[in-house]
Amino acid sequence: MKFVRIVQTVMCACVVTFGVKAQDIDLTQYVSTLQGTDSHFGLSYGNTYPITARPFAMHAWSPQTGANGEGWKYQYSKDKIQGFCQSHQCSPWVSDYAVYSFMPVVGDLTVAQDQRAQKFAHKHEVARPHYYEVTFDNGMKTEMAPTDRGVHFRFSYPGSGDAYLVIDGYTDMSEVKIDAKKRQVSGWVNNQRFVNDSKSFRSYFVVTFNQPFEDYGVWENVDNKIMPGATSGQGKGYGVYLKFKRGAKVEAKAASSYISEEQAMVTLQHELGDKRRFEDTKLEGQRVWNNLLGRVLVEGGTDEERRTFYSCLYRSNLFSRMFYEIKADGTPYYYSPYNGKIYDGRMYTDNGLWDTFRSQFPLTNILHPTMQGHYMNALLAAQEQCGWLPSWSFPGETGGMLGNHSISLITDAWAKGVRSFDPEKALKAYAHEAMNKGPWGGANGRAGWKEYWQLGYVPYPQSLGCVSQTLEYAYDDFCAYRLAKMVGNDHYATIFAKQMYNYRNLFDKETGFMRGKDENGNWVEPFDPLEWGGPYCEGDAWHYIWSVFHDVQGLIDLFGSNKRFVEKLDSVFTSSNEVHPGTYGGMIHEMKEMQLAEMGQYAHGNQPIQHMPYLYCYAGEPWKTQYWVREILRRLYNSSPKGFPGDEDQGGMSSWYVLSALGIYAVCPGTDEYVIGSPVFNKAIITMENGNKFVIEAQGNSSSNVYIKSATLNGMPLDRNYITYSEINAGGHMKFEMSNQPCTTRGITREAAPFSLSK
Repeated sequence: MKFVRIVQTVMCACVVTFGVKAQDIDLTQYVSTLQGTDSHFGLSYGNTYPITARPFAMHAWSPQTGANGEGWKYQYSKDKIQGFCQSHQCSPWVSDYAVYSFMPVVGDLTVAQDQRAQKFAHKHEVARPHYYEVTFDNGMKTEMAPTDRGVHFRFSYPGSGDAYLVIDGYTDMSEVKIDAKKRQVSGWVNNQRFVNDSKSFRSYFVVTFNQPFEDYGVWENVDNKIMPGATSGQGKGYGVYLKFKRGAKVEAKAASSYISEEQAMVTLQHELGDKRRFEDTKLEGQRVWNNLLGRVLVEGGTDEERRTFYSCLYRSNLFSRMFYEIKADGTPYYYSPYNGKIYDGRMYTDNGLWDTFRSQFPLTNILHPTMQGHYMNALLAAQEQCGWLPSWSFPGETGGMLGNHSISLITDAWAKGVRSFDPEKALKAYAHEAMNKGPWGGANGRAGWKEYWQLGYVPYPQSLGCVSQTLEYAYDDFCAYRLAKMVGNDHYATIFAKQMYNYRNLFDKETGFMRGKDENGNWVEPFDPLEWGGPYCEGDAWHYIWSVFHDVQGLIDLFGSNKRFVEKLDSVFTSSNEVHPGTYGGMIHEMKEMQLAEMGQYAHGNQPIQHMPYLYCYAGEPWKTQYWVREILRRLYNSSPKGFPGDEDQGGMSSWYVLSALGIYAVCPGTDEYVIGSPVFNKAIITMENGNKFVIEAQGNSSSNVYIKSATLNGMPLDRNYITYSEINAGGHMKFEMSNQPCTTRGITREAAPFSLSK
């Protein structure tokens, strides 16, 4: 057995760093930022790119194999890199913003992105959370080590040709300035898609160098025109080029600000300093990540399982990004992407809540409750600044996907003891959200909100995805009800008490599916449970039976018995994986990913059904949860460039792995419960932010011993199928005895089931 040990800190690892003892194992060696990068438009194995960043950093950095503006920033199948860019991209489907890039060039000066691109091999590439390195086929080497709001580069040139560095202003307007005496380049870029006040949006940057410029100039991206000797320029995609002596080893320090060039300089001095060496920045980043990864120590399992676990834990701690900066006096402030004004305090962004409310935020509540409080205040500040609670911020509100899941985050934080925000303000903001439709996107306010309140469901064809909308609105209304009850607000509790049962209105007992209705209450015909789209968002009827997170017992009651409910659960895995494209008109990548999984209609590559394997725990057969969770972990995840069974959305899919590998999962965020599954590792030690340690031990665990024979919590028998956040946060020891045979007598009572409204 290997027991990975690391020096830990009981404070938030993203802001506090401590040393790693020489005898300790470096946990960053288990992390590959290339996990999931072998993806393309038609098939996602993650749709990730190798993010090199500090945890939740305002800016990340990445090598760039794709053209400027292309969503697939880095693809493992490509053999050329054309730049190293500042990045904030959530997903290839929304591209990127505030991008500018660096590219070393040797020999003749070339600035065009396709001409300056250089070949490389993955065997000459190192991709870690804190450090990226690549040596090109022509002998040039690029290294980068980021800070929260900046980056430290080291470019090593061969002595065989002239040494240039090209800085690219990307796709939209930019300004660049060169100060050769100071060895400094500064300017701004304003490329973006979702900033409400786009005219005021700028990402200011300052770059300083440790080597003098032998030559320099400005160039522009429209026709790649070079202006030798120019010291400034402004226009679409303006950039600069710098020449250094042959064979130089050049260090560049860069920092960016959404507020001003002066603030960028403050950040540069604070985070990178005049005397900071490249190795110092690299080591500091390594310490930051080791402190964070060391908050969850695992023992046992295979080497590949540890690599997958820590690669997923890394991805779970990248989003939401900090969107605030630190003044010279040490206080936080930020530019608002919602109205263009400057505010004191903290803002966060770059998160699609439809993807992340299910797993990423419940994991973050365990590891970073203080930051969760900051984030809840940021949600409320965003609502004040743009009129709506965020659903997908990037960096302003996009209105992407469906549902009003800010309330899930807010209620979940409150249920888990976070008290640093105003719940009454949150309830008022949500009521506005639930009773209005905003000016953009499907999840900005509520599409079909009037019909939902009047009919108890969203009708078809007035709203595509109406079944998905109804089910997720009902869950969100439960969260509002739950928060109102916890804080003693009877007014809002009464308003949302009825709406949270609206899922019942779409259940068809004859077919056993949730189905669309028209405005007259008639079932939408013809009905094909294998048909994607129409009443369903990114899925079919098989995937949306289960979206009753808050009342699984109520769903069981609709089926009539535990037996019938379990039979329906079983049939998800035993059914054909056939797909009918429906209103999508053709195969989309989510459909292909479900078929490749070869698990029937279980589509783990997309979010709606990911909680479904845990529902056996509500119906008296927890051993089936244990079996299927371990199968999913084993068959659908790995640490390779093909490491995910679909889009890894802002840590959502990674967090599913992390929680499930630990043996727990939050089926219903908004309560304080985590449902028990089957842990991958013999032992895991979670160090909470308060310093308490919670140990999950699985005696006799192996790839075949996936079933829980018996369980104890702090030495006392544990017969229920869940554990509470307060029990985890208090520290303790949950111990399982594992077996290769199902235990059909443990956790089978109704009292053993996790929370349900109807329980």
